Amino acid sequence: MKKIGLIGGITPESTVLYYQILNRLNANQLGKVHSAELIINSFDFGQISQLVKQGRWDLLDKKMAETATNLENSGASCILICANTMHLCIDAVRKVVRIPVIHIADTTAKEIQKKGMQKVALLGTKYTMEKDFFRDILNEHSIETIIPDAEERDEIHRIIYDELAQGEFKKSSKESYLKIIDSLILNGAEGIILGCTEIPLLINQNDVSLPIFDTTKIHAAAAFKFATE
Repeated sequence: MKKIGLIGGITPESTVLYYQILNRLNANQLGKVHSAELIINSFDFGQISQLVKQGRWDLLDKKMAETATNLENSGASCILICANTMHLCIDAVRKVVRIPVIHIADTTAKEIQKKGMQKVALLGTKYTMEKDFFRDILNEHSIETIIPDAEERDEIHRIIYDELAQGEFKKSSKESYLKIIDSLILNGAEGIILGCTEIPLLINQNDVSLPIFDTTKIHAAAAFKFATE
């Protein structure tokens, strides 16, 4: 297995998921005693979160690019940015490394295409839901994206930052998410993208009647496939 580089800490909770998924995939393929070869560069999420709130994407681009360079120099064969929102920095990362930087939206779009779906709902941070970087890639794959209304987007975002990122999982928040998902289904969604790497900590396939697309699992699986080919 080739080494996989993870840009983590954005948030620590989701980075743990990536670590668990990749190790589980390797153990399933090679046997229980085996684990994945990973290089993790983990940020202080408090600093990253503050820069996001300030709109300092120039500094975020610089930090992400420096981290990617460190991972490549440490022997990584590919890189995962372990957060949907921070894929806003992917162009800056790709400019400074020679190894693949696997895009979470691209891998998700391919999984949606396998299901033959043309219209899906996207949940995530406000940045992921409202900016174009994720939806544009879905559109390139002829997939229409619908998002919750403004009030619902605020609530989804609040729960991610104030609860899930802190390792808090409330029944009331799960109920709020499921109510929003039900509304999106009524609006024609054929599937639901969990477009924040923390949302799977709260919602899973057993909770939803339609297929869900867990971007964390999809992203990690794509890197594992690359590293083991």
